[in-house]
Amino acid sequence: MAMTFHVDVVSAEEELYSGTAEMLFAPAVDGEVGILAHHTPFLSPLKPGELRIQLEGGEEHFIYVSGGILEVQPHVVTVLSDTAIRAKDIDEAAALEAKERAEKALKDKQSDIDYARAEAELAEAIAQLQTLQRLRKKGR
Repeated sequence: MAMTFHVDVVSAEEELYSGTAEMLFAPAVDGEVGILAHHTPFLSPLKPGELRIQLEGGEEHFIYVSGGILEVQPHVVTVLSDTAIRAKDIDEAAALEAKERAEKALKDKQSDIDYARAEAELAEAIAQLQTLQRLRKKGR
């Protein structure tokens, strides 16, 4: 039996997950991190991407996070994100539309737009679509 730890994933709107896990993968700003029980404590900002929670028995939960903070303690991991969406709840059409809108804004050099905001929106849309694709590959 593998060692487990407690995970809480919370957005501004709701608690998306609270339970035990064998491993957690998170999109830290310096690269993806993998967390096991008794991990060294640390804090890390998160970038938009996929949070993957591996449960006992091989089941996995996929959650898109728009960014946020990852707090790791030896027996508890907390993820705080402004926006978090279960992969199964992602609106693919809306994500594709947001991606196209951001790409168009970035290509239109004469437009009076906020390029940093357009790039952030593009990164979020791509991360949502990638999370959805990974969920489909797992067949869940």
